[in-house]
Amino acid sequence: MDLLKKTINAIERQNKTTRIQAKERLDQLIMPHWALGRMMDLALDMAGICGSMRPSVERKTIVVMAGDHGITDSGVSLFPKEVTVEMVRGFINGVAGINVLAKQAGAKVKIVDMGVAGDLSTLSSGNAIMDRKIAAGTANFATGPAMSREQAVLALEAGIGVAQELADSTDLFGTGDMGIGNTSPSSALVATLCRLPVTKVVGRGTGLDDAQLEHKIEILEKALSLNTPDPADPIDVLSKVGGFEIAGIAGLILGAASLKKPIVIDGFISTAGALLAGRLAPESREYMIAAHRSVEKGQVAALADLGKEPLLDLQFRLGEGTGAAVAMNLVEGAVAILTEMATFSEAAVSEAKEQSDNR
Repeated sequence: MDLLKKTINAIERQNKTTRIQAKERLDQLIMPHWALGRMMDLALDMAGICGSMRPSVERKTIVVMAGDHGITDSGVSLFPKEVTVEMVRGFINGVAGINVLAKQAGAKVKIVDMGVAGDLSTLSSGNAIMDRKIAAGTANFATGPAMSREQAVLALEAGIGVAQELADSTDLFGTGDMGIGNTSPSSALVATLCRLPVTKVVGRGTGLDDAQLEHKIEILEKALSLNTPDPADPIDVLSKVGGFEIAGIAGLILGAASLKKPIVIDGFISTAGALLAGRLAPESREYMIAAHRSVEKGQVAALADLGKEPLLDLQFRLGEGTGAAVAMNLVEGAVAILTEMATFSEAAVSEAKEQSDNR
């Protein structure tokens, strides 16, 4: 608990002085005022987050938090927990969606075992997987709490520790997730923290049909009624209806914010983690960059609560950090606008020098 408290207390708002300097420069770039719209907003945020007029985004790391969920025993997913291990195998072999898109973005992928039910030791060579396992999956929160309060804090602090460990080699973080059934705890978290009915935040996950969706809604409504998570106490909500990888994502965000590192938030599960982080430390929202709008409607509610407008809307629903990887290209572009475009005065000096040299 000490690490969590220290991290939250260390989070400050963006650098106001650098934001003002960046705004002055962006206002004078050689184009109609603010003609690149939200890319310029993003450039302004990057200057404020990093406290620099030349933010570095060269070293990118997408952290994929993995964990399993006891709620799958209640039939809320099309796939069994065992698929989580197989998907992690794909990550390690470099053949999954996140590997392809991270490579295109020039980003590393780090896998963190927060609570996978299977044994990952045979998949990992060297430091391919960061072992932060809290337990072999959460308990089924349809019959009781997903985890203890102590486990919830440990999972948050594990995520903070990952951010601290990777910080020296990372300029720009991205979040990712893997865990069969994890749209259910994400929906329960968002419903509780945003004080919305389950029907407003639950989606089809991996492709549920109408009858299966109705079953999922019924299970989650009963689970929330049974566990009565307190929306005023984010750790209580996490412990009763959350997931280890969601906690890890929240901790990663808190850690990045405390270190003044920008972090690109992926889809629904990552946004549920961001919502949790935002409740624990409101200032952490200033370090979050919303990558994309998921087809899961619970993410829309969470983004609205966070006050975030996503950069992209590509109808993604894969997770893994794929949306974060694509959005990293936009972050890099925004920094280039700030650092490489000329202002009107700089362009005039350059033109005058060229004319002088030609005489």
